[in-house]
Amino acid sequence: MSDLLSPESTPTTLDADLRAELIAFRRDLHMHPELGNQEVRTTAVLKDRLERAGLAPRVLDTGTGLVCDIRPPGAEGPLLALRADIDALPIPDTKTVPYRSTVPGRAHACGHDVHATIVLGAGLMLARLAGRGLLPRPVRLLFQPAEEVLPGGAQDVVETGVLDGVGRILALHCDPKVNAGRIGVRVGPITSACDRIEVTLAGPGGHTARPHLTTDLVTAAAKVATEVPALIARRVDTRAGMAITWGRLTTGHAPNVIPQTAELSGTMRCLDLAAWRAAPDLVHAAVDEVAAMYRAKSEIRYIRGVPPVVNDAASTALLAEAMTARFGAQAVGETEQSLGGEDFSWYLEHVPGAMARLGVRPPGDASAAPRDIHQGDFDIDESAIGIGVDLLTGAALLS
Repeated sequence: MSDLLSPESTPTTLDADLRAELIAFRRDLHMHPELGNQEVRTTAVLKDRLERAGLAPRVLDTGTGLVCDIRPPGAEGPLLALRADIDALPIPDTKTVPYRSTVPGRAHACGHDVHATIVLGAGLMLARLAGRGLLPRPVRLLFQPAEEVLPGGAQDVVETGVLDGVGRILALHCDPKVNAGRIGVRVGPITSACDRIEVTLAGPGGHTARPHLTTDLVTAAAKVATEVPALIARRVDTRAGMAITWGRLTTGHAPNVIPQTAELSGTMRCLDLAAWRAAPDLVHAAVDEVAAMYRAKSEIRYIRGVPPVVNDAASTALLAEAMTARFGAQAVGETEQSLGGEDFSWYLEHVPGAMARLGVRPPGDASAAPRDIHQGDFDIDESAIGIGVDLLTGAALLS
């Protein structure tokens, strides 16, 4: 273990001025959220700060987002990539804080402002260490756009060649269920696959007095909504955790008219990579079978999302070791696999890596309801920013 990572050493520890700057930086991003592939201002402020540190960031070929290499003189070997997503969500910010979103209907409600600030801070620290000859290997900072846009901006970013020369990739994700000062790690799947399903049913409508002369699309839609998930549950190994949940069902305009169309949309989530790959055919077959029972024609638009994030054992151990070295063994815990989707998974289709869950809940709030991600009141204990910076900095020194 590197002596640089011990709590008593100073080179990898944020000084008070940089810590305050990063908190202010995150608040600025929080006040100016931008949706996926529209992160123009976010990209510009990150680029400016990296350039002022003497680095040479490059805007990604996708138009937003950045890649920035830190190459110490004489350092060889594959790059360690540190990835952050930078886009916001199309929901209102409902908090009453000085750094509340200034953009109506837009909020950093998934912590991407935090992720970006942490990777920025780690980059600034690693640039300082490289200048002192203390960084043992080259590092690539990756600020990725459009994580919230299916199938995820990571796919487009990978196609630009950002993984060329990369041997390992690491990332953090805010977890409001874990206290600040702790991380959750897991070998193997840590998130789930997530795809979107859109179904249109069609048939001759008519009067509700004569349903036998029509295709009763209200009943057909209701049966698709309830029976398709039940069919899927009996055609896939239960351990795969495949689940379909509908979020929208729309049909009809009058109480005495059987409509001619019905629409359903929802998500398919799955814990298992092999089952995810088989999911489109399974869903198509199940929808067609149920619709046919009610003489409805079905059209299915199955939109691929993301596979599960499957953490590499060595990369997970690296994150755990870096956190333990800096904050003690009690700061690391095992975490469960979530049903959320994350496009970090696309990087892991090409190189080994791992994502850890970064605790952002104020420790005194253990009994309170967490401010969950994708909610308008989501916020963090800002001490988590410095902890994340120390963690990624330490991982770069250990790797």
